[in-house]
Amino acid sequence: QLQLVESGGGLVQPGGSLRLSCAASGFTLDYYAIGWFRQAPGKEREGVSCISRTGGSTNYADSVKGRFTISRDNAKNTVYLQMNSLKPEDTAVYYCTPCQAIATKIYGFGSWGQGTQVTVSS
Repeated sequence: QLQLVESGGGLVQPGGSLRLSCAASGFTLDYYAIGWFRQAPGKEREGVSCISRTGGSTNYADSVKGRFTISRDNAKNTVYLQMNSLKPEDTAVYYCTPCQAIATKIYGFGSWGQGTQVTVSS
């Protein structure tokens, strides 16, 4: 069964950093482009970033460009999201799933796991 598990969330002050991890089990991660998505209370889930199968191509939502960096280590079957200069509006539950970037949008097409909570607050 294809399963992705997110971790690394927490409480951080504005301007701080966190690194999220997305670990795969039951399948080989490098078969898929993998993306990070987030959902804040009362808002729709949005695509944050997507990385190609080899890591050679990445896409970002405008709201996180220059602050977030997606990467992957296929040997470890893991995708990462390094988040710097965090803002209160980055507060959300973050999820990972297979993705596709079309024009300026990032779409997820896999199942959704439990996610990991990121809270940015002083």
